[in-house]
Amino acid sequence: MEVLEEKEEEEQREEEELKALEITDNLQDMETKVSMEQVCVPSDVPSTDTSQLPSSYKTNSLKEKKLLHIADHFLQQYAHLCPDRKPLFLHPVNECGMEKFVSTTVRPTLLPYAELYHWDGCASFVSDYLTMEPLESPDTPPSSLYSPTTILKYQRGNCFDFSVLLCSMLIGAGYDAYCVHGYATREMCTLNETLELCPLLRKPQEVPKEGMKKSNKYRVKPPPDLQSKFELQQEAKKKAETEAAEKNKEREEEKITEVEKPEHDPLHGLRVHAWVLVLSGKKDVPETFFINPFTGNSHSTTDEHFLGIESVWNHRNYWVNMQDCRNGCKDLIFDLGDTIRWEVMLSGSNKPLQLLSDAEEEKEFSDKETDDTEKEEEDVSFDMPPSWVAPIQIYPREFETRCSEGRKVILYKKAKLEKWAPYLNGNGLVKRLTVYADLDCTEVVEVREWFKNREDMLDMREVNKQTQLTTDYFSPGHLLSLKAHTYTSLEPETEYTMEFYNEARVDGLQKRVETANEMTEYFAGRDDFLHVRYMEFGKRGKKIHLAGTRTDINSRPIVQIKECFHRNPERPADEDVAERIFLIAEDMIQLTYHLKDKYITASKKDFFKAAEGNRKGNEIVMTPEMCITYQAGSSEKDEKLLHLYELLRKLTAEEKQLKQRVRQSEAEALKVLKIRENEETNVKLSVSIYNTERNEKRRQQYEAMKNTTEDELWGRGEQDLDYLAPFLIQVGHREKMTKGQALRVRDDCLTDLQHRLINKANIIQARLEKAVEELQKKDQWFQQNQNRLSAEEEDDFLARRSETMFHIQILALRLNREKQTAPQKYLALEEKLHRDPRLAEHFGHA
Repeated sequence: MEVLEEKEEEEQREEEELKALEITDNLQDMETKVSMEQVCVPSDVPSTDTSQLPSSYKTNSLKEKKLLHIADHFLQQYAHLCPDRKPLFLHPVNECGMEKFVSTTVRPTLLPYAELYHWDGCASFVSDYLTMEPLESPDTPPSSLYSPTTILKYQRGNCFDFSVLLCSMLIGAGYDAYCVHGYATREMCTLNETLELCPLLRKPQEVPKEGMKKSNKYRVKPPPDLQSKFELQQEAKKKAETEAAEKNKEREEEKITEVEKPEHDPLHGLRVHAWVLVLSGKKDVPETFFINPFTGNSHSTTDEHFLGIESVWNHRNYWVNMQDCRNGCKDLIFDLGDTIRWEVMLSGSNKPLQLLSDAEEEKEFSDKETDDTEKEEEDVSFDMPPSWVAPIQIYPREFETRCSEGRKVILYKKAKLEKWAPYLNGNGLVKRLTVYADLDCTEVVEVREWFKNREDMLDMREVNKQTQLTTDYFSPGHLLSLKAHTYTSLEPETEYTMEFYNEARVDGLQKRVETANEMTEYFAGRDDFLHVRYMEFGKRGKKIHLAGTRTDINSRPIVQIKECFHRNPERPADEDVAERIFLIAEDMIQLTYHLKDKYITASKKDFFKAAEGNRKGNEIVMTPEMCITYQAGSSEKDEKLLHLYELLRKLTAEEKQLKQRVRQSEAEALKVLKIRENEETNVKLSVSIYNTERNEKRRQQYEAMKNTTEDELWGRGEQDLDYLAPFLIQVGHREKMTKGQALRVRDDCLTDLQHRLINKANIIQARLEKAVEELQKKDQWFQQNQNRLSAEEEDDFLARRSETMFHIQILALRLNREKQTAPQKYLALEEKLHRDPRLAEHFGHA
């Protein structure tokens, strides 16, 4: 009871204080009031539908009123201490015309999308989803600040709206994020990126590797340097020429940059801008950085585009920058706990809550709960009220569509970037980057396209407009394990390069390169250590078609096949083949073995095939002149002619197999080209099983198609069915029947129905009698063994007897129904026969 009384007294005291504060505010000097509140008066508030908004948008709670009064006092002190600085952006009006403190407009929210768990995903979504609107006055903060929910609804906003929404999402995702009110360059404030390089074209910075040299008193003497001094001089000369060329290129680029510099901005340093600050620490952020909400790009805190900071805020507090910004943000220190560099409005803690450790944070909350009796000054003990903004919601369709109307165009320096929503384009195109050679964007140099949800797993395409070379990149899962395809045309026997996912192939093929007369295949991870296969083709002869011959009789003739192998450590070097060449046109085979340790020459064998006249049937007649052998080092033993003969036979058999593999490679290449052409002609997009909306449409289409097919089949079956067909066969399907034939057809049809009805009743009767007989046997068995049965066995018997009784009842009902409906079926068929046009004329005279 005492606690309740204290709470009631505290609320009454707060109400009295608020009334007193309102009276004091009304009696303030008009000039001071205007100077303090000129930022917070809306000049032109766009018309928005506020009828459906919650009450928190239209009213202020007691705690919010007290916060606004604290903010006014803070603003007065700030204006007195810093008369040369502009008024702070503290409590603009919202969409309902109510003054709201900026910190309460931030609504931390974690949205249920994996992409929005990271800062780059949040920034990319905000920059794509919202359309930028410039500030009414470029050197003055806006007079209003709408809620993130309203901004999401209308998909439009200024830099402050962008920043508040992005900051809410980042804090919800666990980042230590803050909204920033400051100054930036004209290009950043107006979202003019025509002088900026596209982020997709920026090369990643190379991190130099510093070699750690450890001094050691005892070390092994290094081996003598056997490099040629002449070669070193030539390399140094080439390096110097390359460096000179790079310096000249840099000078030319600097000259071009000087020419392309924007014109002088009369409002430089005065243009107001808002962005987001992310401090290091949380979410493993290694370094503090800025995020421009218009573009979604990250920037260093020393970036020259950011010219100064007035204040920063999050959902817990508000900080004013007291550091000098003459050099922009380069020299700023973002330690918000430093009260000299950052003036905090609610000084309940010297540190922002995000910078506290877990133990300090728990202690901070416990102190606030236990120290209710200790009252400090008004602005010290006051806690930030909760956000007045409704929960932020983004529905799956909105998250997928993103850009307004599903499309967005961004102009960069010599480049144009286009974005589309998934499934908007029939070919799955979601992003296209066009690179130009000039600033006017008239001459296209290169086009890059990104795709999503394609069944052929196409991920990206690069088209070089100068060389007309196209490169397609595929994600894992293509039908033929394709990884990349570079080509100028999809016609066969043209220059192309195909890369494959070798882990998904049995043969380990990694890449295939083909020209008009050559084909080279690269392998990886093979058991036979093969890594390169080179094939050379000759000119094709005249095309001749003979009856009974194969269609590939006019294939390109194979001139030679060369294979290269990695070292097999399990075999001696002089027995491990490094390279073998099959010179098919010259009937020659060359073998080169791997180098032995401390040798500079490798062993070789050259085989010359026997001419047709020196053969005995299919057998080869081996002579010493058919093989030339070079053995590196001293030869301990000479190979016998029999061994060479066996090796030649083996190589000859492998040569035939290699020819077949070459033809298979040619056929596979043609197959890939044909499949790629079909994939590009008939593009199919895949729909995820989690995409309920699109799957629902497909399901409805499938159900409609299924119902239509069933109706057609049923109607066709009804039309094809003729109940008199079996009986008309007996009279020869005559168009006109005599009266005797008609009577015969009628009687046969009625007799057949009568037999079928009787047979059906007899079958039911037999089943009924059998079931009754089984029931009697079960009852007799139960009477004989009732005393020896357990309770479970007796329950089991009763359950089975109940099922049998139910079966008997069903059979009895069916038998009775058949007996009742049989005469009706007979009369109905007789009536139908009388009305049949093929028989009616004869029965009419009867």
